Amino acid sequence: MPFIDREKEMAALESAYANPAASLFVVYGRRRVGKTTLLAEFCKGKRVLYYLATEESITSNRAAFREMAADFLQNELLRSAKDASWETIFSTLFAQSCNEKTVIVLDEFQYLGKADKAFPSVFQRIWDTQLKSKNVEVILCGSLVHMMMEQTLSYSSPLYGRRTGQIKLKQIPYAYYKQFFPEMQEQELILYYAVTGGVPKYIELFHQGSDIYNAIYQNVFTPQSFLYEEPEFLLRHEVQDIGSYFSIIRSVAAGNCRLSDIAASLSISATSLPKPLKTLCDLDILEREVPPTEKNVETSKKGQYRIRDNFLAFWFRFVYPMRSFIESGHAEIAMQRLQSGFITNHVGYVYEDICRNKMWELNAQGKLPFLFDRVGRWWGGKDTEIDIVALDTNDRSKILFGECKFHQNTQMQLSELRRLMSKAAAVQWGTANREEYFILFCISGYSEELCHLAESDPHILLG
Repeated sequence: MPFIDREKEMAALESAYANPAASLFVVYGRRRVGKTTLLAEFCKGKRVLYYLATEESITSNRAAFREMAADFLQNELLRSAKDASWETIFSTLFAQSCNEKTVIVLDEFQYLGKADKAFPSVFQRIWDTQLKSKNVEVILCGSLVHMMMEQTLSYSSPLYGRRTGQIKLKQIPYAYYKQFFPEMQEQELILYYAVTGGVPKYIELFHQGSDIYNAIYQNVFTPQSFLYEEPEFLLRHEVQDIGSYFSIIRSVAAGNCRLSDIAASLSISATSLPKPLKTLCDLDILEREVPPTEKNVETSKKGQYRIRDNFLAFWFRFVYPMRSFIESGHAEIAMQRLQSGFITNHVGYVYEDICRNKMWELNAQGKLPFLFDRVGRWWGGKDTEIDIVALDTNDRSKILFGECKFHQNTQMQLSELRRLMSKAAAVQWGTANREEYFILFCISGYSEELCHLAESDPHILLG
């Protein structure tokens, strides 16, 4: 599979490499997101010592690293120094000057700190006394997000303040999917993105399917498939009480979005939820949404939680509730349920996210009537919800409302614009005579009436 996206991350690593000063980069992110691939691409053609830490003892890791360093230097004396300390190994690595910058990658760095809690302090001493004055770029990489944050980024970490840069690697945006599937039309691309969610490993697996449903069946809907138990695998090393976290995600997937609703659905106190919810947000599994019209986003009582990760949202909606059928050999029943609700209960929401991201692109390109600094979903009361509301918090005279429809074979009609205009009246924000704009997104296009209206009215936009 081709190396796609990651331009900003590569630029940051290359900039540090080009700088004559030493650099210490922290690269972290969830499993399967492509960290190792990014580093492999960056390391091409460079003088590199790459070490993948394991969950073995710190003594075993040190011995393995010493062997790699000895191979790297072709140094038999180091190879025979069985009791060499970490400090000795690193001092030997840089005992002789080299004109070419050396890149040292410690992958799965968190396992070293897990095996020996003192290791971050040991490495901090090595950096301060040896490495920071050398011609070196050190990259600490890890896939257990919480451990990496604690060991390298938190204020309590011995390495705090030493790093010269950090990259939290995330999923590849939808905008790049055409490069993965160049023959696909946009409607089908969105279906694939709705399940794989920009995770390179998942994209690679789904390349093998002849269509989206066949790919889902092969890779998710059989107990032996790679992704059948993926959510459990992702959470197993990140949290201790995996059952409690699963229950929270399942509750959110079932439509319990407010903290009080999640607590009620699980029959627990709402005061016990902020910590696990924050953990799930740190892991990019959940996110807290607030209507863009709220004055104080952080303290707003209108906050709602949603599953941020496309694959996990898909899995908890269509796999987890159907595991009994799948494991009893009746996956066809699960597939029938999937096909009846896939578009309306999952893809439609993913399409809304795609459109909101497109709003930022249009905003940056100056293709909208005004520049905004907030965009998001808006809700008020029980039944009133607007897919897109965009506004400028410094100019309350203009506001933009949007509607997104993933109609596979039906064009968007004028009646849907009128419904949007009606709902917009419920949004209390801005001046009494604010100027209102409306933008529509539909995967199957727009009726002639809508097209003519958009041509004649600058307040109506078609995405």
